[in-house]
Amino acid sequence: MKRYRIICLLVYSIVQFQLNPVQAQGLQSGEEQLYRPRIHFSPASHWINDPNGMVYYAGVYHMFFQYHPFSSVWGPMHWGHATSTDMMHWQEQPIALYPDSLGMIFSGSAVLDKQNSSGFGINGRPPLVAIFTHHNDKMESGRNDFQYQSLAFSTDSGKSWKKYAGNPVLKNPGITDFRDPKVILFAPQHKWVMTLATKDCITFYSSPDLRNWKRESDFGKTLGSHGGVWECPDLVPLNDNGKKVWMLIVNVNPGGPNGGSATQYFLGDFNGHEFVTQQTATKWLDFGPDEYAGVTWSNTGNRVLFLGWMSNWLYANQLPTMAWRNAMTLPRALKLVHSGDNVFVSSLPVVEMNAIQTKPVLLSANETQGTVDFSDKIGKMELPCRINIETWEAKDFAIRLANMQGEELVVGYNKQQNNFFIDRSHSGKVDFYKDFGAVYHAPRFRNSQSIKLTLVVDVGSIELFADDGLTVMTSVFFPNEAFSQLKFAAKDSVGINKLEYVKMKSTLK
Repeated sequence: MKRYRIICLLVYSIVQFQLNPVQAQGLQSGEEQLYRPRIHFSPASHWINDPNGMVYYAGVYHMFFQYHPFSSVWGPMHWGHATSTDMMHWQEQPIALYPDSLGMIFSGSAVLDKQNSSGFGINGRPPLVAIFTHHNDKMESGRNDFQYQSLAFSTDSGKSWKKYAGNPVLKNPGITDFRDPKVILFAPQHKWVMTLATKDCITFYSSPDLRNWKRESDFGKTLGSHGGVWECPDLVPLNDNGKKVWMLIVNVNPGGPNGGSATQYFLGDFNGHEFVTQQTATKWLDFGPDEYAGVTWSNTGNRVLFLGWMSNWLYANQLPTMAWRNAMTLPRALKLVHSGDNVFVSSLPVVEMNAIQTKPVLLSANETQGTVDFSDKIGKMELPCRINIETWEAKDFAIRLANMQGEELVVGYNKQQNNFFIDRSHSGKVDFYKDFGAVYHAPRFRNSQSIKLTLVVDVGSIELFADDGLTVMTSVFFPNEAFSQLKFAAKDSVGINKLEYVKMKSTLK
């Protein structure tokens, strides 16, 4: 292991040198800088996918992530690491977990073991314990037990990690896809519960000490989307006016509502042994094409905080960036919301985002018809920004983000179909994947006449939050020139309570 780590560090240093120090800091010029996220986390260089091991401890949010430190396409997985005190400003840390003789380091979770049930704590300090999937590619040919679950622990607040000598702690019973453990403490029964993706189902395990696990039950054979393999599950309690409702997050690839990867969820009850739901319809946390592998932070008290990978496996390896590839969504707060006879999980940007906003510019507060260019009120539009829209009636409208080359990203509402949409068909580079330049739709769940819409736009991504987070969409885009124009378009007269533009401060270092 030590020899492998030294070799990895040597190769990593060579690759960084070849990129040059400026690129290694994420300050590339030209197209690389044009697409580099300003308010979303992306690595200084190379490939990332799933967020992993997200845990809050001692005032610090830890985000680990699937990382390939030698290339901008998927490869042997490590756990990258970044930290933040506000979920907006991230500091990339040294790689936390390297592949070893048991395999690559696939997705998983991390917990604070307050009572030191694992025995990994020292001198009265509780350990952070990471639970992850080892993927042994050397066993992959002709076998189906090449994925199994292992542990690592930290006794210095997540700065360094040591793998458990007894790995793996959960062996594979012969299931090809046996991965992505999300562990929580189920306090009523004083035990740990692991939610594990097993092919296109979920299997629950329990343990008194994080080392010894027994199978409890299975879920999902006939429920939800089964367009592809189930991955990156999460089990978390939500508050429904004083009543506890359990949310089971299940990421699926493919099978999303707009094609490819997406995050579905189930609401129900969990008794420590099995999850039961009365839900029959498939529900999605994000309807856009570019949110996947989303899970929640652990140890955040009453706040349920969610983060996803801002990409799609249909084209993630082909995106037109080179020194780095892919980013994370904004951190989001989840809560239960009733709409008519239905209950949904709403998703909105965390309040910490307000600290990077500047003074709003009111663009309109009256009836608007046709296409209106608001350049006279804001001058050249700058990204990142937040656009807030409130209408007093549900009629067709669109927000157009455009540049001087005639490229545009169009976002809006269609009354006849009663849905929101993102149209990136003319947004710039779209030919790297045959279906990238498409129009994506998401249903509206609120019956009120008025529409409330928030758009958070970075230089290469947009996140749509409609009706206080009941409908959410995430999409990346790649214009050949930065978008600098903001237009509102409506065929018929639309009554606007508020249309405002809010410039946001970059958090890119």
